[in-house]
Amino acid sequence: MSAFQDPLADDGRHADEADETTAPVWSVFGDLMAGLVGAFVLVFIGVLLTQVDLVNSLQAEIERRQQEEARRMALEKALAVPLASGRITLDNGRIGISGSVLFDLNSAQLRPEGEQLLQALVPPLRVYLEERDDMLMVSGFTDDRPVSAGNTQFRDNLDLSAQRALTVTRTLIAQGMPRSRLFSAAFGAEQPVASNADEKGRALNRRVEMAPVPRASPAAGAVQNPAKPSS
Repeated sequence: MSAFQDPLADDGRHADEADETTAPVWSVFGDLMAGLVGAFVLVFIGVLLTQVDLVNSLQAEIERRQQEEARRMALEKALAVPLASGRITLDNGRIGISGSVLFDLNSAQLRPEGEQLLQALVPPLRVYLEERDDMLMVSGFTDDRPVSAGNTQFRDNLDLSAQRALTVTRTLIAQGMPRSRLFSAAFGAEQPVASNADEKGRALNRRVEMAPVPRASPAAGAVQNPAKPSS
């Protein structure tokens, strides 16, 4: 008896084999698409977070500049009278007083005119500092000419600028400024505001500046006493 093969059965077997071959292809394709979608989502989230950080940074910078502008305007308002008289200058939050108004050349002794000016500055500055809990940095500057050879009171320009800053600081305290609101600094001939090539420029560089600055936090400003060795 001869064998008889059903064509339909053969077609069914071939179809099953084709399905078995095609199924892994679709599975790999699906996995690939899922991976691409996941990668796209991660990239999108990364870009979104970067944009959020940029927006936050921009907003913080805007707020900082607005605060600085508000502080500058408040300081200008507090010092309106001496500013209008031309006895002081205000540049970027720094109050400038010409050295010739405060001191004679190569001297740290305050002139009467300078003492009167400092006395007039204390009330508005004190209110301004207390409202913001700021401190006032008093800085002394000189020109680049060496201290005169016959002057034995100061070793150099740095020493002269330091003594002038201390004189102004002590005068402000004597006129009612709380001691805790003040500190002084000396720069000598450093940080000139004009050329030292002529007398006009040197006169501008001989100056005292006062600048309100934020008070340091206790953690940042605290100085720990070194432990004593045990006896």
